Amino acid sequence: MRVFSYSCAKISAVRPFYQFGAGDTENDRSDDGSSPVIYLLQPFIFFGQIYNQLHINNNGYLTFDWSWYSYTPYQFPGYGGVDIIAPFWTDIDNRRTGVISYRQYTSGSVLTDATQDINQYFPDLSFSATWVFVATWDRVAYYPYSGTETSFQVVLISDGHFSFVLFNYGTIAPTQRYAGYDTISSAYHFSITGSLQNNISSLTYSSNVNVPGRWVFRTDHGSRAVFYPFGAGDIENDRSDDGSSSVIYLLQQFIFFGQTYSQIYVSQ
Repeated sequence: MRVFSYSCAKISAVRPFYQFGAGDTENDRSDDGSSPVIYLLQPFIFFGQIYNQLHINNNGYLTFDWSWYSYTPYQFPGYGGVDIIAPFWTDIDNRRTGVISYRQYTSGSVLTDATQDINQYFPDLSFSATWVFVATWDRVAYYPYSGTETSFQVVLISDGHFSFVLFNYGTIAPTQRYAGYDTISSAYHFSITGSLQNNISSLTYSSNVNVPGRWVFRTDHGSRAVFYPFGAGDIENDRSDDGSSSVIYLLQQFIFFGQTYSQIYVSQ
């Protein structure tokens, strides 16, 4: 990992990209590599889960708790054990060409741009960004090296309460890839149309906010599970395959579509 700069301190910002370049931290050049853990300057809420760190995986996706090196995308919902944000999950090799970089912002013009964008896309909210995280894949190649160049971004935006994810697409060379997000056990997931198809250069022109090359998602809302309190004081079923509780006598009768019951069983 290293911080890079240009002799002219040039910062790139080709629409719809957020600015990147000077001052960014660059991932190492490696096939199937990843950033070290990146500690966030502000917590980010992803569908009810609060994260204080993330990893930028070279193959086109973010994970939170650990690095992940998979170069073969799977279809969402995956019903797996990982939260993943995948702007462009495919087999990327930046050893010979291309730059993968990132930067966090808590002040300045990037926050102003993010605030304006979110209020435009979600006019019912009164939003003022306090933190923005920008990760950029700039002119990266696929494995095996073919001389093609692909550019895209993922942007995380938050005010400490609301959170959003932006995917920005520049020039996209055809390949099989996956674009979307998935949560642990797939309680929430989304796939951009055309994922896992070979001809996906249309991402540069597609959008869900009428801005070519940009997809935007609100990600703070939702809960992984809405449970009443449980644990201490509960009665546990015996540990058995295909077992059941003994008869449980109810403290009050329960009506189930016209039938009144005074007892139940909890089957495994």
